Amino acid sequence: MKKYNFNAGPSVLPDVALENAAKAIIDFNGTGLSILSISHRTKEFEAVLAEAKSLFRELLHIPENYHIYFVGGGASTQFFHIPANFLAKKAGYVNTGVWTKKAIKEAKLYGEVEVVASSEDKNFSYVPKGYTIPADLDYLYICSNNTIYGTEIKEDIDSPVPLIADMSSDILSRPVDVSKYAVIYGGAQKNLAPAGVTFVIIRDDMLEKVARTLPTMMNVKTHVENDSMFNTPPVFPIYVMNETLKWLKSISGVEEIYRRNVAKAELLYNEIDRNSLFRPTTAKEDRSLMNICFVMSEGNEDLAPEFMEFAKARGMVGIKGHRLVGGFRASCYNACPYEAVEALVACMQEFEALKTK
Repeated sequence: MKKYNFNAGPSVLPDVALENAAKAIIDFNGTGLSILSISHRTKEFEAVLAEAKSLFRELLHIPENYHIYFVGGGASTQFFHIPANFLAKKAGYVNTGVWTKKAIKEAKLYGEVEVVASSEDKNFSYVPKGYTIPADLDYLYICSNNTIYGTEIKEDIDSPVPLIADMSSDILSRPVDVSKYAVIYGGAQKNLAPAGVTFVIIRDDMLEKVARTLPTMMNVKTHVENDSMFNTPPVFPIYVMNETLKWLKSISGVEEIYRRNVAKAELLYNEIDRNSLFRPTTAKEDRSLMNICFVMSEGNEDLAPEFMEFAKARGMVGIKGHRLVGGFRASCYNACPYEAVEALVACMQEFEALKTK
């Protein structure tokens, strides 16, 4: 049976990236060595690292006054790296869910945190709007896409203070004006690579704003000045990331993948809105393109376990909602094909016909 991967992460990756990675595990670039055991100091891997940075810059139109580096530790490590480096007195956070709450907790270890806006009053089912950004903040922090609750900040905020964004789950899924951000970072295990590598895009001037003396590995300057090589970088995830970036360029880049992502999301949201057995959980204008969350409609809640088994039997993988919200979640990342969403929609329609006849 064909499987359709809707896992929230680690997530589906392009077939060509997986195929090339499988070959590289046996013989990387004709070296006779596995990518798993190649030295990160070889010219062959240094070429992979340089190409990945170049493609990142090209695909996101990253200006020249920004650096790109790759580190381990996941996005959760950046929750404290960011305030350790840049929180001198007070930082502002927009609280849109679990990941920003965790980031806020870490930031409070380093200074004052002002929650400038929050959607917690309605269980993070919308994105806050119309809030004022205080001019005395060291930075404003957002998480652009909420994987658990299925909301997304789709516009680049005009901020009077440095804007820092966790884009772990929507990086390269849509056009972004990088020039409006001081720092963009994220774990790669959604749209880029297997778990193990984190990307950081940082504007030059932020390197002069490090607020305190830090351990070497925590200082952003370390990773910029050493070109991601202060310690051994996550070699294999970086290799797969580069293959994914090459795939993205081959299909005409971010503008084309954005078109595809909108089409996938519209197909599934339209079915959720139409189907009598399901209902959405997020405000329509804030619906995520990446993580589409829904539950059974009122009066049909008891059908949830049956639909889960029904869907699994038809090849749907990873559609169980996060334990904090329940229901269902279809993560439609870049490499998720339109065909997979069509299959899920057909499954929902089949289940409705079965239960309402």
